Amino acid sequence: MTPKKRPWLSFFLVLTTATFMGSCSQLRNLQPSPQPSEPSPDSEQSSPQEDLFSDKDRPLERTPEDTNFVTTVVDEMSPAVVRVNVKRVVETNVPDVFNNPFFERFFGDSIPIPPQQRVQQGLGSGFIVSSDGQILTNAHVVNKADEVVVALRDGRTFDGTVVGEDPLTDIAVIQIDAEDLPTVPLGNSDTVKPGQWAIAIGNPLGLNETVTVGVISATGRPSSAIGVSDKRVEFIQTDAAINPGNSGGPLLNARGEVIAINTAIIGQAEGLGFAVPINTAKRVAKEILETGEVQYPYIGIRMVTLSPEIKQQLEQLPRQNLDITAEAGVLIVETVQGSPASQAGLQSGDVIREMNGDTVETSEQVQRIVEQQSVGDRVTLLVERNGQTQEITVELERLPVDSNR
Repeated sequence: MTPKKRPWLSFFLVLTTATFMGSCSQLRNLQPSPQPSEPSPDSEQSSPQEDLFSDKDRPLERTPEDTNFVTTVVDEMSPAVVRVNVKRVVETNVPDVFNNPFFERFFGDSIPIPPQQRVQQGLGSGFIVSSDGQILTNAHVVNKADEVVVALRDGRTFDGTVVGEDPLTDIAVIQIDAEDLPTVPLGNSDTVKPGQWAIAIGNPLGLNETVTVGVISATGRPSSAIGVSDKRVEFIQTDAAINPGNSGGPLLNARGEVIAINTAIIGQAEGLGFAVPINTAKRVAKEILETGEVQYPYIGIRMVTLSPEIKQQLEQLPRQNLDITAEAGVLIVETVQGSPASQAGLQSGDVIREMNGDTVETSEQVQRIVEQQSVGDRVTLLVERNGQTQEITVELERLPVDSNR
């Protein structure tokens, strides 16, 4: 899939020269409704002796029994929220005017050539997940950083090392050399429901320890639906106000558990913020810490959910010989040359009806099933081609660089 330019989507990254970089466009701080209730998802409390990113159930600790629960969450969790300061050295082009012979007549060899490099400074947020200094943040906060400095609430600063980053989910792990640090508990984003409380803590526009409160607006927003087809994330949507500098900061529930990482907003709109679910972040972070990288399975197709409108458009195309009788499924628009799909015999015009025995009706379902596999796994597809059905088995390969199919 070829990403398209979408200027209305902001990934919280504002670059300046020797100033700062934030992480979202500005939104108005929204007030939550007075009486939302929240079920009790499984809680996850990390400790040095345990697997930080496991799905082991842990006891519940807190429920919003009074109006001060936000204050309680902030008091207990904000010490583990950090500010991430980064520096990047970037190349700059020398303007053609300085190569003009006219200037040489006046300045000779001492013509004032501007520097060909400049330092960009930026900031984002993050949160500590282990007492020995493991920190989660967004990949775009630390991408191509030449220097990372982590500032704690108590005023201490530490040089940070980027252990690894995954641009497809926008997750990165930073390590600092410290001990006995405060940590935040990681929740279970699979149990998050619209209407639950959402508390964002971060450093918007460099204003440290800013707290905003809202609700969960929606879950499972595919990246393609918000205009970022180069990501592999089903975002949690919130109306808690997030701004430049919030990138990588935690989105917490009413018990103070991290349920997502604040990542993107839609510009020129209010109350449309998007966060990477913490279960996605845990999976990615665990793989980064174990192997130093994240591998994704790859099938190699472009696809679209089959609908009456799509079928009508296909019928109007000249010189197309497709006989699509299926009323539902996922239409393969293109198979990438040399990909697992093309090697297995899948063709454009095939309609995927089932994968591994499960009925599929949307392209998001196909993507989700592929992502649940590992590199080298085989998936069996039931496809319809020119009115006939057949089974085709595809062996998944590792996702190539700069690909997202």
